[in-house]
Amino acid sequence: MAARVKRDDTVEINTGKDRGKRGQVRSVLVKEQRVVVAGLNIAKRHRRQRTMTESSAIVEIEAPLHVSNVQVVCPSCTKAVRVGFKHLEDGRKVRVCKACREAID
Repeated sequence: MAARVKRDDTVEINTGKDRGKRGQVRSVLVKEQRVVVAGLNIAKRHRRQRTMTESSAIVEIEAPLHVSNVQVVCPSCTKAVRVGFKHLEDGRKVRVCKACREAID
């Protein structure tokens, strides 16, 4: 499977409570087909007290999103676009913006 979304890409969220917001991809979970976007899709988790010095708390974490719910933002046309692939003359395979046909990589 080709990597349409990579770490440090800027993406826009299509669905859910954070729809329309943009952020950077912090990590990509390949087997689960999910991405973690920095500062978005915040979920609350209740942490249990494990030792007497540590207290219990409600912690906010960035939950993973399915890859189909985000789109890569093209650096040249600044739109959320679909991603295609193209082979260059030197044999490299690069990601291409479907709107403006510019290389993303």
